[in-house]
Amino acid sequence: MRQQTAANRSVSEKVSALGPTWLAGAIAAGPATIAALVTAGASFGYSLLWVVVISALFGAIAQYLATKLALSTEEGLVETVERRLGSKWAWLLVADVVLASGFAQLIIMKTLADVSGLLTGVDARLWGGFWAIVLAIGLAGGGYRIAELGAKVIVSAIVVAFVASLFIVPTDLIAASGGLVPTIPAGVDGALVAAGILGGAVHITIITMQTYTVRARGWTTEDAGLARFDIGISMVAAFGIFSVATFLVVAGALFGNVDPQGLTAVSAAQALEPIAGGAAQSLFLAGLLGAAVSTLGGNTLVPPYVVADKLDWKIDVSDSRYRALLAATALLSAGGAFIGGSFLQQLVLVLAVGTVGTPFVLALVLVLLNDAGTVPESPGALLNIGGILVFTVASVLAGRFISSQIGSGLTPLSGSVLAFGIVLTIATVVLLGLHLRTRLAGGNSVAVSE
Repeated sequence: MRQQTAANRSVSEKVSALGPTWLAGAIAAGPATIAALVTAGASFGYSLLWVVVISALFGAIAQYLATKLALSTEEGLVETVERRLGSKWAWLLVADVVLASGFAQLIIMKTLADVSGLLTGVDARLWGGFWAIVLAIGLAGGGYRIAELGAKVIVSAIVVAFVASLFIVPTDLIAASGGLVPTIPAGVDGALVAAGILGGAVHITIITMQTYTVRARGWTTEDAGLARFDIGISMVAAFGIFSVATFLVVAGALFGNVDPQGLTAVSAAQALEPIAGGAAQSLFLAGLLGAAVSTLGGNTLVPPYVVADKLDWKIDVSDSRYRALLAATALLSAGGAFIGGSFLQQLVLVLAVGTVGTPFVLALVLVLLNDAGTVPESPGALLNIGGILVFTVASVLAGRFISSQIGSGLTPLSGSVLAFGIVLTIATVVLLGLHLRTRLAGGNSVAVSE
């Protein structure tokens, strides 16, 4: 019997029990989100503040939907999909997650290695190997708990640092209020950056991971209240404050003072020097370093989670196969240090590419939550409406991003993203069609289709 129900916990006990969404928040408050916020503020001033605000709210809704599914099934998402929809749907989900999180893993490692090199003067490629080994040893030895502890410490420090920056960098409150009006500035570029901002909070990686971290915590439906508290503190409060504070700081300091097209971490930091002093560059790079470390810790868990779940391995470091897969994922990320180019622009692209794969996983979660054969009780109308709204906005931004890639001319990368997007769009339409056909026919369970 459980020693204590969630309802009987004090606030301090709930705080000490926080975990799954805090790890998701560590990925969300990572260098890719910082890059998207820096690019948005430097390029468009306060115009995209509305996207920053809704990203935290939409992220909380998406995480709660995933949590609710995990609490009801006590399964990871891949296992639930395979049980209810079949193996082919499960493999498509695995491919979607591995591609999105794998691309992110390489670029985030590049960021970590490059920043380490800038701070120390040591070759970034050597730093890539060093950090990959540290990551492999830490995660293969401690698994989820090590990643969770690191996330709590580092994200807390990052939030405090950026909130403190608000007292240094002046904010034009009138101009900022105008940014709460929904608009997408500058066509293609604005769509890319908006997709990047939303992709930081509503992302296939953290939605999928939530079902596994809830399971790793051993939470059940009795912990629903604790889960809501976890999401509120981690995603709405911590991530929301971090996002808004970061955006207001960079919009106030960088807009009109730097060239957005040639924006780098060093040029962004240098633009902060007149306001924050000579230590601005080191502080900005240190913030990126901390964000990259915490994000890599969480992101490295995701591909092994879904692959092990599909292969029916135990998702714990006590299983040597899972532990080896976790270590291999960490070590392979060292290849990111050899990628050329500026990591700020590449980080924005990481989130935008992740947005392409997100509507599919949102559709899976919503369909399964409304499937009587999966969960005993469907979500209420308000939560369903919220989920549909998140799915719609994510789909529109993903579509805008894909069209922007086509409009700017196809490259091997953009062509791959286009093909990826087409496959997932077709799969999403088929999935929703199966669900609606079943509901219109008077059934309560989604049709299983191989």
